[in-house]
Amino acid sequence: MKLLTLNCHSWIEENQISKIKYLAKIIKEKQFDVVALQEVSQKIESKFISENIKEDNFVHLLNEELKKLGDNSYKYIWDFSHIGYDIYEEGLAILTKHNIVNYDSFYITKSDNKDFYKSRKIIKADITIDNEKISFFTCHLGWWKDEDESFENQVDNLIEKINNKSFIMGDFNNDAFIRNEGYDYLLDKGLIDTYTKAIEKDSGITVEGEIAGWEGKKENKRLDIIFTTDDIEVLKSNVIFNGENKKIISDHYGVEVEI
Repeated sequence: MKLLTLNCHSWIEENQISKIKYLAKIIKEKQFDVVALQEVSQKIESKFISENIKEDNFVHLLNEELKKLGDNSYKYIWDFSHIGYDIYEEGLAILTKHNIVNYDSFYITKSDNKDFYKSRKIIKADITIDNEKISFFTCHLGWWKDEDESFENQVDNLIEKINNKSFIMGDFNNDAFIRNEGYDYLLDKGLIDTYTKAIEKDSGITVEGEIAGWEGKKENKRLDIIFTTDDIEVLKSNVIFNGENKKIISDHYGVEVEI
């Protein structure tokens, strides 16, 4: 099983359409079983094409590019968490080529106000792979010691939703290189970092230098992680879209793992 997580930084990127096409090309090439995406946006003013999807929705366009490449096997779910940059409905998505049994989206913050950028929603999908139902979560959490929205509260609310074999994937906004903060809190809740389990791995760095939300933090960071609930064998964990393993397409690099 191959998994990918990526914070897309969608519509804030230059040459966004070409980067969507490139992402589609790599997904087709790698044949990921499940892709977890964060910062998956559409403009507030854009036209609806289905129940909650608008014509410029990032994951919708990504899936259309996959179809143009001849891969019609993927399907997706999307929901938006909050308004970003005043003009976007910023959300999360799960893209998979397997059967989605059911799915849910829920807030893990005290706030569910879509006008508040610290409101954080999670998408969960139950997906059947090789006759086994596995839950996948795509996450974009807040920051450690945030006075408005406690990181610990967000994690506690997330953990309450986990009730079977699961993969918890995304941008956790906490640097795994820093001890006794958010990353360790996630581990203390029983989550297992697939990076530490991997037989083959690289540096794990997914953000180099300063980005939005990490102003003044110039050190390299490991913010994007694939956690699991089960003690499984992880063959590989590699950073992708970092300029060495595929071209850069976002302010975050992605993480690909092979189970």
